[in-house]
Amino acid sequence: MTVLTKDNFEYEVEKYNGLAVIDLYADWCGPCRMLSPILSELESEYEDVKFCKINIDEERELSAIFRIDSVPTVAFVKDDTFLDLSVGYTEKTVLKDMIERYK
Repeated sequence: MTVLTKDNFEYEVEKYNGLAVIDLYADWCGPCRMLSPILSELESEYEDVKFCKINIDEERELSAIFRIDSVPTVAFVKDDTFLDLSVGYTEKTVLKDMIERYK
Protein backbone atom coordinates (compact mmCIF):
# COMPACT_ATOMS: atom_id res chain seq x y z
CA MET A 1 0.00 0.00 0.00
CA THR A 2 1.41 3.36 -1.03
CA VAL A 3 1.99 5.78 1.85
CA LEU A 4 0.86 9.23 0.75
CA THR A 5 2.57 12.44 1.78
CA LYS A 6 2.18 16.01 0.59
CA ASP A 7 5.31 15.37 -1.51
CA ASN A 8 3.95 12.41 -3.49
CA PHE A 9 0.17 13.03 -3.44
CA GLU A 10 0.10 14.79 -6.81
CA TYR A 11 2.00 12.01 -8.58
CA GLU A 12 0.33 9.07 -6.80
CA VAL A 13 -3.29 10.30 -6.83
CA GLU A 14 -3.89 13.44 -8.86
CA LYS A 15 -1.99 12.21 -11.92
CA TYR A 16 -3.07 8.58 -11.55
CA ASN A 17 -5.40 7.29 -14.27
CA GLY A 18 -7.76 4.92 -12.53
CA LEU A 19 -9.33 4.33 -9.15
CA ALA A 20 -7.40 5.13 -5.99
CA VAL A 21 -8.72 3.85 -2.67
CA ILE A 22 -7.26 5.93 0.15
CA ASP A 23 -7.27 4.82 3.78
CA LEU A 24 -7.20 7.83 6.12
CA TYR A 25 -6.21 6.52 9.52
CA ALA A 26 -4.47 7.22 12.82
CA ASP A 27 -2.15 4.90 14.74
CA TRP A 28 -4.18 5.36 17.94
CA CYS A 29 -7.47 4.36 16.24
CA GLY A 30 -8.74 0.85 17.07
CA PRO A 31 -11.24 0.63 14.18
CA CYS A 32 -8.45 1.77 11.84
CA ARG A 33 -6.35 -1.22 12.91
CA MET A 34 -9.36 -3.48 12.24
CA LEU A 35 -9.88 -2.01 8.76
CA SER A 36 -6.24 -2.18 7.66
CA PRO A 37 -6.11 -5.96 7.00
CA ILE A 38 -9.36 -5.76 5.03
CA LEU A 39 -7.88 -3.13 2.75
CA SER A 40 -4.74 -5.26 2.35
CA GLU A 41 -6.93 -8.19 1.28
CA LEU A 42 -8.75 -6.01 -1.23
CA GLU A 43 -5.44 -4.71 -2.55
CA SER A 44 -4.40 -8.28 -3.37
CA GLU A 45 -7.72 -8.85 -5.18
CA TYR A 46 -7.61 -5.73 -7.39
CA GLU A 47 -4.49 -5.29 -9.47
CA ASP A 48 -6.11 -2.43 -11.40
CA VAL A 49 -6.88 -0.31 -8.31
CA LYS A 50 -4.28 1.71 -6.40
CA PHE A 51 -4.50 1.40 -2.61
CA CYS A 52 -2.96 4.16 -0.54
CA LYS A 53 -2.96 5.36 3.03
CA ILE A 54 -2.64 8.68 4.82
CA ASN A 55 -1.76 9.01 8.48
CA ILE A 56 -3.94 11.98 9.45
CA ASP A 57 -1.68 12.96 12.35
CA GLU A 58 1.40 13.16 10.12
CA GLU A 59 -0.26 14.60 6.99
CA ARG A 60 -2.74 17.17 8.26
CA GLU A 61 -2.77 19.06 4.95
CA LEU A 62 -3.87 15.95 3.07
CA SER A 63 -6.52 15.01 5.61
CA ALA A 64 -7.86 18.57 5.30
CA ILE A 65 -8.35 18.04 1.56
CA PHE A 66 -10.83 15.28 2.38
CA ARG A 67 -12.34 17.21 5.34
CA ILE A 68 -11.81 14.32 7.70
CA ASP A 69 -13.91 14.49 10.86
CA SER A 70 -13.36 10.94 12.06
CA VAL A 71 -11.28 7.89 11.29
CA PRO A 72 -11.17 5.46 9.72
CA THR A 73 -12.30 7.04 6.49
CA VAL A 74 -11.81 5.53 3.06
CA ALA A 75 -11.79 7.94 0.11
CA PHE A 76 -12.43 6.95 -3.48
CA VAL A 77 -10.75 9.06 -6.18
CA LYS A 78 -10.77 8.27 -9.89
CA ASP A 79 -8.83 10.19 -12.54
CA ASP A 80 -8.29 13.07 -10.07
CA THR A 81 -12.04 13.27 -9.34
CA PHE A 82 -13.30 12.76 -5.80
CA LEU A 83 -16.12 10.19 -5.83
CA ASP A 84 -17.10 9.20 -2.31
CA LEU A 85 -16.13 8.61 1.31
CA SER A 86 -16.81 5.63 3.55
CA VAL A 87 -16.66 6.83 7.16
CA GLY A 88 -16.07 4.47 10.07
CA TYR A 89 -15.29 0.78 10.10
CA THR A 90 -16.77 -0.76 6.96
CA GLU A 91 -17.24 -4.43 6.11
CA LYS A 92 -15.23 -5.89 3.25
CA THR A 93 -18.33 -6.63 1.17
CA VAL A 94 -19.44 -2.99 1.33
CA LEU A 95 -15.99 -1.73 0.31
CA LYS A 96 -15.85 -4.30 -2.48
CA ASP A 97 -19.24 -3.11 -3.78
CA MET A 98 -17.99 0.49 -3.76
CA ILE A 99 -14.83 -0.45 -5.63
CA GLU A 100 -16.85 -2.31 -8.27
CA ARG A 101 -19.20 0.66 -8.64
CA TYR A 102 -16.38 3.16 -9.12
CA LYS A 103 -13.92 1.15 -11.24
